[in-house]
Amino acid sequence: MDALIRKVREFRRQRGWDRFHSPKNLAMALTVEAAELAENFQWMSQEQSRRLDGEKHAAVAREIGDVLIYLVNLADKLGIDPLGAAHAKLAENHAKYPADKVFGKALKYSEYT
Repeated sequence: MDALIRKVREFRRQRGWDRFHSPKNLAMALTVEAAELAENFQWMSQEQSRRLDGEKHAAVAREIGDVLIYLVNLADKLGIDPLGAAHAKLAENHAKYPADKVFGKALKYSEYT
């Protein structure tokens, strides 16, 4: 992750884009890229979304790359360790969604407590 953060910083620096990368702008760009990722699955069945052909798989990979780059940029701007944040959120989710209560269910935590 550290190597990716350094590469993203250098890419941004080389282009003089730092002034455009406010947390607000980065969050908005992240949302746009996430929507572009979702667009690849629009109108697909659940099963089709699990079996992407080569071209569609490559397009999804590119959009995942865009999402991750914007997420790394945003975390960097805010001084947040993205892996640390993910580990902390996973620990929180363990408490919210105990496996013995939610196994095989797609409910929000407030629906079973």
